[in-house]
Amino acid sequence: MSDVLPITKIPRHGLPPRALVVGDPDRATAVAGSLTDAVLVGQNREYRSYTGTWKGVPVVVSSHGVGGPGALCQFGELAEAGVRTFLRLGTAGSLADGITDGDLVIAEAAVRDDGVTQQLIHPEYPAFATPELVVALSRAAPEAHRGVVWTRAAFSPLVLTLPMAEYLAARVIAIEMELSTLLVFAALRGLRAGGVLVIDGDARPDHPDPSAYDPHRDVVAEGVARATRVALDALIDVEGAE
Repeated sequence: MSDVLPITKIPRHGLPPRALVVGDPDRATAVAGSLTDAVLVGQNREYRSYTGTWKGVPVVVSSHGVGGPGALCQFGELAEAGVRTFLRLGTAGSLADGITDGDLVIAEAAVRDDGVTQQLIHPEYPAFATPELVVALSRAAPEAHRGVVWTRAAFSPLVLTLPMAEYLAARVIAIEMELSTLLVFAALRGLRAGGVLVIDGDARPDHPDPSAYDPHRDVVAEGVARATRVALDALIDVEGAE
């Protein structure tokens, strides 16, 4: 049997129990630059993984690419290699007044429109963040918004009409693409999971043309830098993460 796992190419055993997961491989590299003694431990396709320490505590930083199905492959192999607590750091579109570019959103739960967890468990099963992680993130970023986010598989609608009005009325505050997959996976496996998201635009239909979407602005980069510190602090702050 190979010493590395087949999809992510990470070591089969022995990873630290805490992991920060991100979409972009370059973001994983950037976050690893904040760690002490960071080492690349696996790279394949969209998956790039590092180990290192944050304030003396060993952690993993790993990228999962775009969308739930591929991310699920990463989550499974990280868990097999020893990860027990996951935090997703990502970007999201705002769905609420007062939540603007660069703001941080702490997810308490997610709408399961991810296109993959329906194949894991019945749709009535909730996608909820581990409460201890929500509390740890809130301690690290008391200014952050908290609420329910919408995980959607398709980045842009084509023929079908989105149920946007219903979710806005239900006070869903942001939309992204992977978090509910992580939350359901972790719950089914008895693991811990949560997420902090950086707002990179307004996703409501009565706001600027989505074609003008630009996640590479300074205000977003500054938010990601802030969220990186928040996520790492929360990851090592939560008790019983092993």
